[in-house]
Amino acid sequence: MSPPDAEPASTGPARTGPVSTGPASTGPASTGPASTGPASTGPVGTGPAGTGPADSGQPVRGASADRADAGSAPEAPADRADAEPVPGADEPPLRVTTLELFFDLVFAFTLTQLATLLASGFTAADAGRVLLIFGLLWWMYEGYAWLTNARPPVHTAERLLLLVAMAGFLTIGLAIPGGFGGTSLALGLGYLVVVLVHGWLYFRVNRNIIRVMPFNVVSALLVIVAALLPGTDGAVPPAGYVLWVVALAVQLGSPLIVNPKSLFQLRPAHLAERHSALLLVALGESVAAIGVGAGRLAGHSGTDNARLVAAAVLGLALAAALWWVVFGAGDEEAAERVLTAATSERRTALALSAFFYGNIPLLLGLVAMAAGVGEAIAHSHRIAAGPADAAVALAVGAALFLAGEADIRRSLGTGPWRLRAATAVIALTTAAIGAFVSLAVQLTVITVLLVVMLVLERRESPAGPEQEHPPRPTPPTPGAAAG
Repeated sequence: MSPPDAEPASTGPARTGPVSTGPASTGPASTGPASTGPASTGPVGTGPAGTGPADSGQPVRGASADRADAGSAPEAPADRADAEPVPGADEPPLRVTTLELFFDLVFAFTLTQLATLLASGFTAADAGRVLLIFGLLWWMYEGYAWLTNARPPVHTAERLLLLVAMAGFLTIGLAIPGGFGGTSLALGLGYLVVVLVHGWLYFRVNRNIIRVMPFNVVSALLVIVAALLPGTDGAVPPAGYVLWVVALAVQLGSPLIVNPKSLFQLRPAHLAERHSALLLVALGESVAAIGVGAGRLAGHSGTDNARLVAAAVLGLALAAALWWVVFGAGDEEAAERVLTAATSERRTALALSAFFYGNIPLLLGLVAMAAGVGEAIAHSHRIAAGPADAAVALAVGAALFLAGEADIRRSLGTGPWRLRAATAVIALTTAAIGAFVSLAVQLTVITVLLVVMLVLERRESPAGPEQEHPPRPTPPTPGAAAG
């Protein structure tokens, strides 16, 4: 991963306005042209960071866009040769493109596959495999988030390479249910593709990625070597697990060796929107998995089908409550404002703390809850005590999700967090309900806990999110900056 660090592109709203193609002279005078990549790095398509609307990804015709298409972008000063240009202060915010959302869909598929792996036995070994695989995948997902934050994929070559990376993630996802068994080689090769594509794309934007890329490549090679070690019945021997741990440690420890603060740029609006979009996609994937699981079990007696539908609706209710926790109070816009107002160095630290580290328990919580909900649906034909391990997974998943949300709010100061932390502790106690009563009842109790928490938070802020986060001015229309 290679976190950028830059002045904010804008403080505009999180989901409106196209990407600007303002003229090259919009950047600060001391940093040279604002909308050009370094000439020595040969960026793909040689276009500026924001050459087209976010949704369509097509270049906006205008002075700077024409220069970009012609490949005549002026050279950056020598002292900025290795870094992305600083966006102009008058540019509209960089928006998440539809290709990035497509990318997130594929990544979210790997999360559903992790839930399948966890549900295969609900053992400590399964949980360990989930943690190791997720750690590597999340590191590289963040790498791609920072990459498209530096420049959106608006050129054909960039889009094709991102599709290749998506194929790598898809290969990883298909191999995940096998754990570290016979499919682990496919997992390692897919991961190597993801790493190499990321490094090549980022090199075309910012050559400083050379300082980070060796860590990612070494990590991928360690995973491949672990898959090649001889084991019984295709299983990876203990030495293979050691290599996986080392691979994860290599990546997580790389920021201690390569300080990213002054090497990369950061656009707060895009970063906040991208992580919110991922959470929304992951929630949608979890609902789809609920429907698929329920559909496979349908076709029995009318009573069994009714209980099956009730369990599926409970799963949907839980997902809706989780959506409200994440999106119901305008946290995305608040996070964008906090990052925009922060100094350059402080902004990088906040982004890493809130988006990278803060989302780890949140996404792992989604994986655990998805596994628990799937088990609740599988046992919906009778009201009886569910498997204790599934009940623990459901309780721990809810606790992790709320703890992650509380930590993000605490890190950014975007809202009250203590009530969410307290609810996370209470959610852990629901494991006894699932183990001794039923998973469906536990699912109901967790959903009610979330609703009560949201109501209490609402009472603490009676004005509501609409008043707390008033709308901001509409950004300039395309071509306004060029005019």
